[in-house]
Amino acid sequence: MDYKDTLLMPKTEFPMRGNLPNKEPKRQGIWDETNLYEKVQQRTEGRPSFILHDGPPYANGDLHIGHALNKILKDFITRYKSMSGYHAPYVPGWDTHGLPIETALTKNKKIKRKEMSISEFRKRCAEYALNQLDNQRTQFKSLGVRGDWENPYVTLTKDYEAAQIKVFGDMAKKGYIYKGLKPVYWSPSSESALAEAEIEYHDKRSPSIYVSFEVTNGKGLLDNGEKFIIWTTTPWTIPANLGISLHPNLDYAVVEVKQEKYVIAHELLETVSEELEWENPNVVKTFKGQEADKIVARHPFYDRDSLVMLGDHVTTEAGTGCVHTAPGHGEDDFIVAGSYGIDALSPVDDKGVFTSEAPGFEGEFYDKANKSITEKLEEVGALLKLTFITHSYPHDWRTKKPTIFRATSQWFASIKDFRQDILDEINRINWYPSWGETRLYNMVRDREDWCISRQRTWGVPIPVFYGEDNTPIINDETIEHVSDLFKEHGSNIWFEWEAKDLLPEGFTSQYSPNGNFTKETDIMDVWFDSGSSHEAVLVGREDHRRPADVYLEGSDQYRGWFNSSISTSVAVTGKSPYENIISHGFVLDGNGRKMSKSLGNVMVPSKVQKQLGSDILRLWVSSVDYQGDVRISQEILKQTSEAYRKIRNTFRFMLANLSDFDPNTDYVQESEMEEVDRYMLHRLQQVVSNVRDNYEKFEFSPIFHQIHNFCTVDLSSFYLDFAKDILYIEAKDNKRRRSIQTGYYEILTTMVKLLTPIIPHTTDELWEYIPGVVEESVQLTDIPEPKAIANFGELEEKWDHFMKIRDDVLKALEEARNEKVIGKSLEAKVTVVPKDKQTKDVLNSFAHLHQFLIVSETVIRDSNSNAKEYSYVDVFVEKHLGEKCERCWVASETVGEDPDHSGLCSRCASVVKEHYSA
Repeated sequence: MDYKDTLLMPKTEFPMRGNLPNKEPKRQGIWDETNLYEKVQQRTEGRPSFILHDGPPYANGDLHIGHALNKILKDFITRYKSMSGYHAPYVPGWDTHGLPIETALTKNKKIKRKEMSISEFRKRCAEYALNQLDNQRTQFKSLGVRGDWENPYVTLTKDYEAAQIKVFGDMAKKGYIYKGLKPVYWSPSSESALAEAEIEYHDKRSPSIYVSFEVTNGKGLLDNGEKFIIWTTTPWTIPANLGISLHPNLDYAVVEVKQEKYVIAHELLETVSEELEWENPNVVKTFKGQEADKIVARHPFYDRDSLVMLGDHVTTEAGTGCVHTAPGHGEDDFIVAGSYGIDALSPVDDKGVFTSEAPGFEGEFYDKANKSITEKLEEVGALLKLTFITHSYPHDWRTKKPTIFRATSQWFASIKDFRQDILDEINRINWYPSWGETRLYNMVRDREDWCISRQRTWGVPIPVFYGEDNTPIINDETIEHVSDLFKEHGSNIWFEWEAKDLLPEGFTSQYSPNGNFTKETDIMDVWFDSGSSHEAVLVGREDHRRPADVYLEGSDQYRGWFNSSISTSVAVTGKSPYENIISHGFVLDGNGRKMSKSLGNVMVPSKVQKQLGSDILRLWVSSVDYQGDVRISQEILKQTSEAYRKIRNTFRFMLANLSDFDPNTDYVQESEMEEVDRYMLHRLQQVVSNVRDNYEKFEFSPIFHQIHNFCTVDLSSFYLDFAKDILYIEAKDNKRRRSIQTGYYEILTTMVKLLTPIIPHTTDELWEYIPGVVEESVQLTDIPEPKAIANFGELEEKWDHFMKIRDDVLKALEEARNEKVIGKSLEAKVTVVPKDKQTKDVLNSFAHLHQFLIVSETVIRDSNSNAKEYSYVDVFVEKHLGEKCERCWVASETVGEDPDHSGLCSRCASVVKEHYSA
């Protein structure tokens, strides 16, 4: 007789293979068609809000793997919060102004900027940015990121620009905005000033020169003809030299070498002697730096004075202790010279080319002029030594080309005026990781002024007018009017309308008696754009609020968005715009190298999605410690895919074994469940508690490892394995069978919910197959709270101890298998000798011990001379002498006892009779 039809084998429908690259786009289409995001928001309306404010990516180019890491992490959080008692809307945003878009149009799109008006060029920039936005939006959505994609915030929209103008006006009203001449980072490649946040450091090879300046008026301290020695790695700044700075408290020496007398810091005599190859230098005299105040030297090749000044910025860490001072090209130089009434000289234009203020070098690019200036110094006998060094040097983070310090008239936000308020807020908020607090604190602590003006076209105009005497005009009336105009017409009108048309009707000013006005032509730093999002989005959106609960970005944003946002927010409100800062590291290749096209190690999200699917990429994100740099490679993704397959197949097995289970009629109440099933529910509650705790702490890799371990160890290797003998063999409505199915149902529904923030495509697919669910999507449910399993205190100890005993038996079975004593474990009869009373009591409490060990028979003895010793029990494994049952495959002496079913054991015979009689 064929007994297959009496086996309650699962009727599998849920597919084994995920086929994610093909299925995910279809499921995303369903989410869009059914307005799932809106349904989630409607379901959670009225709950406490949780606001994760999206830092806007730049709208240019396809997504890289760092974008994927960032957006997926945000999605983990908002999805979890919406399933754990909160209303968590997510509004994505885009940063759409700035030089890269201008460059993309002029270089890539071959648009001739000078052949069109500023307004027309700006319109082309906007069109390009919005096209890039659409492209990136499609790619972000393909990652399964859920949000209000049809209503993002965009920094070029009228309402956003109007809010930004309001922030600028509020800061100006408080006196934080001013215009001044001072050295700033200047990018010749971008032809614009830069803020510190736009600077990155790379190695650069530079000339290193020692230059002498001859004294012309020694003020009785030095003789005319004696020479100060300076050291610099920027020979191109020598034409702008107006002085030499000494430290007032340092000792200086007049050193005689080969009938020449030089002045250097006494402490640096040995170092300088070695550099300049002096033999037996003779110290003629020494003096304090303050004694040399206002001594006059002569510029090496121009007929002008170089004044000796005193400054605390002078050190003996390098050089000569006599600092070449060019107030037009250095912040310390500018400050010191200003205290002596010396104005800045900056003979370099916007493109980094020398002007007529540097006679002999006009038209030369500053960096190329290093050579000709050095040659000029050698010609006049002022060059003492020339070498080359490689050192860390500031570069424009967009163009990757070197910057210079250049004194220009710029608009600044005076951070120092409210710096302590920012530092107080930094101390108040929460940081993940904790070192983020120190990093931002130190940046703000050392910050003086923020250069917010840019000499570009594509951005938000600085809303300042000028009177006939060139006095800046900015007040509540003008700011409010410009903000209203931008909200109605957009910022392009600043470049299309005359100044008088942009001012309130009938506007007058004491600075313009004839009623003539002009307007500022500079635009704002793009960091001011995105840094104003707390006003434009958190305040401007009905479903948002300030402060947000979380800002989450890459660790580079401590100098960027984190910084500009708290600066503008504290300036206008006195408070931080965020309560928690989370930062993630950079994505490296499998060998820990930075990704680059030249190395051929770039991992593109779209390719990963096409090969493996978005849920694999999302699972990878959950598996890494994102707060540091993370690694990705094909091998790493292969390991992630294996973990996904294990999780999917575990769920698939449980789902298949629920094919005849109706939770409305077959569910066994906890108090009636078998002990092992209650134990597994207890283990499940531990998982729920740990997973929820980790979600709350924004730690996702422990979630991945906890769930993967639970699927692998607790479920696949134990609970699902031994339960087959009950699920397949016992009668359909057997209590033990229904108890296990109830356990499966609880575990499956709970685990699917726990994993929904991480792999929503897969869990949504699973949800469709779970019997008895009523919600159309698992995303419209809540993650369960951990609950106590009744009367399980002492049982937990018992079952935990049994699992240790089981490990011993499994080791013994494996050794017997290797020794060819048995093949499969069901061929075995196992004799177990407990080593202590607790172990004996645990073993004797089991009615079906052999099933939990997946052997045909288990015997408990006080001793057995053949048993091998293990940690908790001694074990003897032998081949069972009974026949193998054709139905359950268990070896039993009862096989053949029933004359109607000679190939079955007594258990199976009774089940089969019941089956056929039914």
